[in-house]
Amino acid sequence: MEWLRETQWLWWLGAALVLGLIEIASLDLVFTMLAAAAVAAAVAAYLGGGFTVQVLTFVVAALILLALIRPILLRRLNLTGPAVPTNTDANVGQRAEVLQEVTDRGGMVKLRGEDWSARTESVDLTIAPGTLVQVVRIDGATAVVAPPSDPDTSSTPNQE
Repeated sequence: MEWLRETQWLWWLGAALVLGLIEIASLDLVFTMLAAAAVAAAVAAYLGGGFTVQVLTFVVAALILLALIRPILLRRLNLTGPAVPTNTDANVGQRAEVLQEVTDRGGMVKLRGEDWSARTESVDLTIAPGTLVQVVRIDGATAVVAPPSDPDTSSTPNQE
């Protein structure tokens, strides 16, 4: 059993490695703090501390890291930033060019280089081909469009 006492620090390093791998899956910095606490316990074991000292080192280091260091890191990383619109949400507000006459029943527009089915919200609004429109919202696979709110902007649609 002497080998077990001599390799305790390796067990703590193994625990730190496992906790680090769990952190990769969770990405919330909790397991990173626990892994660092396991490294501190490994140092205590390497320096000859008994098992009780190692466990106390782990617990104290984990509490300090979780209570003090993790909140500072979260603020610095700013993980709660504003959401960036993606997919169809990114098309709302974009300019499109009318390809086929757009009414409240249907039509076609070129939006970001792709042909989209389109319609207007207003029953009495008809938009002629070649006109620039603005996407108000996406309804399924249909772009709901309206005349641009700022007619003085560029005369070419946004083609990214």
